[in-house]
Amino acid sequence: MDLSQAHSGLSLGFHSHSSSNPIPLQLLDQKEENPVEKDENQAEEEENFSILGHPMCIKRQRDGQASSSSSSSPNPPKRVAKEPGLECRRAMVRGWGNQSLPVADPEIHEIMEKEKQRQVKGIELVASENFVCRAVMEALGSHLTNKYSEGLPGARYYTGNQYIDQIESLCCSRALAAFGLDPDKWGVNVQPYSCTSANFAVYTGLLLPGDRIMGLDSPSGGHLSHGYYTPGGKKVSASSIFFESLPYKVNPQTGYVDYDKMEEKAMDFRPKILICGGSSYPREWDYARFRQVADKIGAVLMCDMAHISGIVAAKECTSPFDYCDIVTSTTHKSLRGPRGGIIFCRKGPKSRKQSMLSNGDGSSHYDFEEKINFAVHPSLQGGPHNNHIAALAIALKQVATPEYKAYMQQVKKNAQALASALLRRKCRLVTGGTDNHLLLWDLTTLGLAGKNYEKVCEMCHITLNKCAIFGDNGAICLSGVRIGAPAMTSRGCLEGDFETIADFLLRAAQITCAIQREHGKFQRDFLKGLPNNRDIVELQNQVETFSSQFAMPGFDF
Repeated sequence: MDLSQAHSGLSLGFHSHSSSNPIPLQLLDQKEENPVEKDENQAEEEENFSILGHPMCIKRQRDGQASSSSSSSPNPPKRVAKEPGLECRRAMVRGWGNQSLPVADPEIHEIMEKEKQRQVKGIELVASENFVCRAVMEALGSHLTNKYSEGLPGARYYTGNQYIDQIESLCCSRALAAFGLDPDKWGVNVQPYSCTSANFAVYTGLLLPGDRIMGLDSPSGGHLSHGYYTPGGKKVSASSIFFESLPYKVNPQTGYVDYDKMEEKAMDFRPKILICGGSSYPREWDYARFRQVADKIGAVLMCDMAHISGIVAAKECTSPFDYCDIVTSTTHKSLRGPRGGIIFCRKGPKSRKQSMLSNGDGSSHYDFEEKINFAVHPSLQGGPHNNHIAALAIALKQVATPEYKAYMQQVKKNAQALASALLRRKCRLVTGGTDNHLLLWDLTTLGLAGKNYEKVCEMCHITLNKCAIFGDNGAICLSGVRIGAPAMTSRGCLEGDFETIADFLLRAAQITCAIQREHGKFQRDFLKGLPNNRDIVELQNQVETFSSQFAMPGFDF
């Protein structure tokens, strides 16, 4: 039998019982080769078995080491890859799943470290930002993010939520306690992803598409989620896309809400939801006046207390809960919790007067809770963020402490100290000061564009934000900046420190003026004066030296 024409990568060897040397039986023609010493990694694998009582071995070449004859074959034999063992596969998963961030993704880790340094070395004055404590941060980065929990406690779409139910129920009870609310008269939902989501859930639950809402105009200090159209009529907010909105405004001379015109507009427009609260308003709200107007037109009164919720919880300002039907808030601003939203709504029997003033439905009980809960899920959201809810529960526990009340008192003192310092330096503030945690600086007297000043401050490691304000003639002006005190108060700054911050802010304004004179006010030209500006570098160094002396909550540096 002629085997010389066969082509294969296998060879068989008979092993004689009387000889230790196997007798080769070639299954294919092999070219004679000079014997070469093979590396262990190149050694052929052997499998032993018997044919007709004769010991045999099959020699298999490893992958990538096929002979020239086999590689030239038009149909090379298929090789079956040997699967890794179970322990090997488990080890691979464990190794990937337990890598630390610097190892798993050094690129993201490096950027995060840079952001940490920015926070440490900068002065944070954005009124809507704050620094959370270590416990909140630990909960946010915890295993709770692994669990899906669609639905409410006791009525989930998934099993395995017994402990998640305990966490969310505890968070709800702490939320009511933080604001001194009777659980028989108030319900709460802690699942919204943000206050914008919370507001839209209220509208979705209580209104039909095209129904009317009314809130403070965004250039007057309101929020986009209360409805907003551009001067050209473009609907910016989803609240204005799906519902009809009409704003009320502040008095352009005083900067205070014009309550008489608000009532006049509301009587004509007759919104189904009347909204009080804003994102850039430095004064107290007259909730009693809003209640009177809402009762006259049969509207639901809603307060968005996102910015002042911490002050409300500390009882350092008038509480909207005494007058409003629904109260929404973020959880991360002055409240100093994780980023998210929360909704409070009245429940239970109405008073006799409220029943008579209801929208003709004659109902004697509030029906907000079920409608709003359904709007949050399943109408608008999926599974809640359990790590956020646990972190919020931690923050709400702290809200009930004397230390938190002292913290909010210090926030107000610091905001007032900053306002006084700027006023002494001949700066103009909208409403002439502040009652809460923020102030609005009108830069028109200095001839500055808000976006130019904001950019210079950013390069000097001072973070704040430009905002629109009303001029004396009622025209919208983009030369305002909003400045808040909570974040730097969280780092330990007191009144004297905010005096120093006022000096930094004024120096940044002087630098901005000089650059505008040299390069012009239009930002495209203005930006040319920023690189390698010695005044900016000098102020940046001063800011970093100042900021680095204060502790950073939540992490070490």
